[in-house]
Amino acid sequence: MAPTTLTFVGAAGTVTGSKHLLTVDSPRGERRILIDSGLYQGEKKLRRKNWSDFPVPADSISDILLTHAHLDHVGYLPRLVKQGFSGTIWATPSTIDLAHIVLRDSAYLQERDAEHARTYGYSKHRRPLPLYTVNDVEDTLPLMRAVDFDADIDVGGQVSAHWTRAGHILGSASIRVHTPGGDALFSGDLGRPTHPVLRSREIPEGAPTVLLESTYGDREHFETDPGHEKHEVFRDAICRTIDRGGSVLVPAFAVDRTEVVLKVLSDMVAAGQIPSVPIYVDSPMALASLRLYQAVSARGELNDEVGGLKLSNLNLIEVRDQEQSQKLNDPKEPSIIVSASGMLTGGRVLHHIEHMLPQAIHTVVLTGYQAVGTRGRALLDGARELKMHGAWVSVQAEVIRDEEFSVHADCSELVDWVRDLVPQPRSVWCVHGEDKAAQALVESLDQELGVRARVAVPEKTIELKK
Repeated sequence: MAPTTLTFVGAAGTVTGSKHLLTVDSPRGERRILIDSGLYQGEKKLRRKNWSDFPVPADSISDILLTHAHLDHVGYLPRLVKQGFSGTIWATPSTIDLAHIVLRDSAYLQERDAEHARTYGYSKHRRPLPLYTVNDVEDTLPLMRAVDFDADIDVGGQVSAHWTRAGHILGSASIRVHTPGGDALFSGDLGRPTHPVLRSREIPEGAPTVLLESTYGDREHFETDPGHEKHEVFRDAICRTIDRGGSVLVPAFAVDRTEVVLKVLSDMVAAGQIPSVPIYVDSPMALASLRLYQAVSARGELNDEVGGLKLSNLNLIEVRDQEQSQKLNDPKEPSIIVSASGMLTGGRVLHHIEHMLPQAIHTVVLTGYQAVGTRGRALLDGARELKMHGAWVSVQAEVIRDEEFSVHADCSELVDWVRDLVPQPRSVWCVHGEDKAAQALVESLDQELGVRARVAVPEKTIELKK
């Protein structure tokens, strides 16, 4: 029997576009199975890859296994369906629920941005088109099939898969795949040992080959010094901004980050650390995600401390329509605005940032990873102006970063996860990280565990081992 091969289609040398292609020699003939199907985000040279044809015919892929529902792991699905994929998409129930929200929002934004580019003429194309449409998403969703955590799923052809809780976002998992030619473990995005809202990550069974995310492979998360409160930089920024009559804008990923930010704000209000001001959640996707987080406590995915994520002590205002959203561009009273996207790549937050950045009384709080080529990364790096809708906007507002919001495992936590695998891997391939971060993680794995680790190379194909 021919060996099983694995090709790094995406998230190799970059932190987005996760796609890993298994080619399996089964009794029914050769099969192709894709683990994750994410969009490239960030730099234009990466985003252009979303428009390239997939390296194999989409209709030759029999199954897709999803680790979680962030756009850089599921956002390419409708494009594959548009190209002919009609197989089964396997994921946990919460990943499927979130994917419905994420993909519909993605298609809406792509259609809207294409129309905006046509109307205002800032595209080089005579008739800009969306990568995919809402109809393409509706063709994709019926292909999804739910799987439980900690159960072996037979996906046919002597191939099985096992989803283990990853503690990154709701429904997130690491996936161990068994094939006749060899086995592999895909970490997906790993959470920290504890999560502010979710149950903690768990350790899956090891495999000879491991694909390990390396988003924070070159750094350790900020640890609060003794005597200092958690999220102190966030708390202090809120207080001084409100004191000067300004508002705080929090660009937050709609899935999970919004929930964590609101939980922290709730704790601060309860402790009397910040004044009770209006808190606007201005993102249809974030609101849908919040409702889902609050509804799924019966599935046992939330930790015991959050109490169903009620947030009843917050002056929480859900922004439903565009007219409400536009009024927040120039806040009339001190407030906190939580809006997507977290890296300022799209969504309603762009209009808020465009109006609030030139005013020194306001503050922007960055709460998560900022990929190279995004407006969020530019702000983090100290940019004094940003390009918005074809024009340059001056940066006069205060910009800070709260590093404590990340729910990505850092270098030590990634190494610990590999250390706990039984059996230990023969090889580890670092994916889903910028080159510097991935290489640093390779060195840490070698020095601390003696594990043979390498940085994944785009389009490289390897053989799996038994």
